[in-house]
Amino acid sequence: MGSDIDDSVERFESLGVECVKGRARLVSPYRVTVNGAEMSARAIILATGAEPSVPAIPGLDSVPYLTSDTLWNLRTLPARLLVLGGGPIGCELAQAFARLGSQVTVVEMAEQLLPREDVEIGAFVADVFREEGIALQLKARATRFVNDAGGKSLLCERLDGGSPVSIDFDEVIVALGRRPRVSGLGLEDLGVPLTEHGTLSVNDYLETHVPSVYACGDVAGPYQFTHTASHQAWYATINALFGNLKRFAVDYRVIPWCTFIDPEVARVGLNEKEARARGLAFEITRYDLSELDRAIADGAARGFVKVLTPPGSDRILGVTIVGEHAGDLIAEFVLAMKHK
Repeated sequence: MGSDIDDSVERFESLGVECVKGRARLVSPYRVTVNGAEMSARAIILATGAEPSVPAIPGLDSVPYLTSDTLWNLRTLPARLLVLGGGPIGCELAQAFARLGSQVTVVEMAEQLLPREDVEIGAFVADVFREEGIALQLKARATRFVNDAGGKSLLCERLDGGSPVSIDFDEVIVALGRRPRVSGLGLEDLGVPLTEHGTLSVNDYLETHVPSVYACGDVAGPYQFTHTASHQAWYATINALFGNLKRFAVDYRVIPWCTFIDPEVARVGLNEKEARARGLAFEITRYDLSELDRAIADGAARGFVKVLTPPGSDRILGVTIVGEHAGDLIAEFVLAMKHK
C-alpha cells in the first residue's frame, strides 16, 4: 500500500491526472455521472474495492462495533477485546492487541484458525496464541450481542454440541472478511452480472459483460490482496487503452500471500487441503526450521517449510512457510514456480 503522499490528489494531479471527488454512477457503457456532471470515456475501469462484511447478528447494532476500517479511531486500549473471526485479519489484530496488553478472545465458527490453511497450520497458530494468553472459542457461532447495565457480552452456541458460552468484552472487532463495493454504481441498469462471491464477473482480460467497462482489485476478485489489485490494474489499464489492437490475459499462476502474525504464515500455490479437494496426487516435503543453523542462531527456529509436488516430480504445486520472515522467504518459491 502506498503512503498518504503517494496516494494524494496533489501527486496524481502533478502527473496530469484529473481527479474528481464524488459518488459516481454508470449511465451508459461510455458515460458516468459524478455530482450531477456527466463525463464520457472510451473505456471505464471500476476499482471500488471492498468493505468490511458485517453480519446481521441480533443486538450487534446496539454495540458500537469496530472493523478493520474503523479501529484506527481507538485512542485507549480496551481491557477486554472480542475479535469476531479467526481469518487473517482477525488473527493479525488479535495478536497485535494482545501484545499491546488487551485481554483478547477470538470467536471462530470453523474448527481451526486460518480456515483456508491446512489443519496443522491452524493448530500451530492456535498453540502460539494460547501461549500468549489469547482465549480461543473455535467451532462457536455468535447468536446475540447484549449491551445493558451489566456491560457488553456476546452469546455463542457451540457447534460441537457443548454448552452455550457468554463472553464479556469492552470492544468488539468484526473481522469476517470483506465484501466488494458494487451497490449504487448503476451496474444493474447495464446488466453487469455478479459472481456467486459478489464480485463483478470479468473475463481473462478483466472486461465485464459490457466490453467497455473493466474492473480490477477487490471488486473483481478472485484475490483480495493489495499486490493482486496492483497486478490486475496493469492488465485492466493496458487492455482498456489498447482496445482490440492488443490484449493481455491476466496471469494468476503464481499469487503469493502472507498473514502477518508472529511467526508469519506465507503461501503460494496449493496447500494440502486444496490439493485433496481437487483430487490431485501429491507428495509432501517438509523441513523444520529447528534444523536450520541460521534460524537457531537468530533465535527464530519455530516453524517449518512445506512443499507439495506431484509424485515423482520436482515441479512445485505449492508451498507454505510458517516462521519468521516467511513473507520474504516465499519469494524464492514464487520465482521457481513462475519459471517452472
